[in-house]
Amino acid sequence: MRNGVRGATVAAAASLLILGSGCGNGGDGGSGASESPSEHAESSANAKTVNARSDGGLGTYLTGGQNKTLYLFEKDKSPESTCSGACAQAWPPMIVKGRPVAGEGGVEKDLLGTSERRDGKTQVTYKDRPLYYYQGDQKAGQTNGQGLDQFGAKWYVLGTDGKAVKKKAKDGGGGGGY
Repeated sequence: MRNGVRGATVAAAASLLILGSGCGNGGDGGSGASESPSEHAESSANAKTVNARSDGGLGTYLTGGQNKTLYLFEKDKSPESTCSGACAQAWPPMIVKGRPVAGEGGVEKDLLGTSERRDGKTQVTYKDRPLYYYQGDQKAGQTNGQGLDQFGAKWYVLGTDGKAVKKKAKDGGGGGGY
């Protein structure tokens, strides 16, 4: 009988471990592990479409994979990116395989292009400006990177006309400093 109790105890403990391992990292992006910058850039490689989103405070600006906000870096010399290393960790480039696609909201197909990065990957450009995501934007529609001065220059959302939108974000933008 002693072996039967031990076997039942082991089985119960194993069941708890299995049940516990399924908790805490659901698909809602809550407090579980988040996507790393390189994973974000890689998953964006499959999201070739550039859309535009309207916001009362900023007007219409570009979005990429998962409808996350796209930014330009004022330090870039069109169409070449100057953001690499720690900069590209905080501001992952929009990477594609092939050609980007103009989506909804007024994105102009003729302004879309690509540029080869120093690492050999292909970055999406709009009116010759390399496009980036911001790690501080966790959901679609967030503009926490708007107006930040990081890595030697300012970051702004990009309007469908290809120009930097220099208004302040309604929510104050902001985020942690790098």
